[in-house]
Amino acid sequence: MKPRISMITLGVDDLPRSIKFYEHGLGLPRMDSPPEVAFFTLNGTWLGLYGREALAEDASVSGPSEGFAGFSLAHNVSSEHEVDQVMAQAVAAGAVVTKPAQKTDWGGYAGYFSDPDGYLWEIAHNPLFWVGPSDE
Repeated sequence: MKPRISMITLGVDDLPRSIKFYEHGLGLPRMDSPPEVAFFTLNGTWLGLYGREALAEDASVSGPSEGFAGFSLAHNVSSEHEVDQVMAQAVAAGAVVTKPAQKTDWGGYAGYFSDPDGYLWEIAHNPLFWVGPSDE
């Protein structure tokens, strides 16, 4: 297996609500796609939104469950100020802050929010090294 993630697909309860959050709230660039799915181009990967039950069926697993999914998505930025800006943008779009941005024990600055479906996003500044592909 080559070391890359091509796409992250989130199973969502309300596709139009999630599209609005990611496209208009966070400003992610949406691609043309069929009405039952939405794709957004990210720097090096895609984000997909698909109905939660349809995604479970596609993967041949049981339906929706509640609680912590066991993972978070991370978006690294170049400064503490940018962490605060992205967190504020997410809240304005309808996100819920689960952990306010603050200094971390590893020397950075980070906070968490959950999207309308409860997916956790960490917004982080790591002054020790850049995480992810370079910004275009």
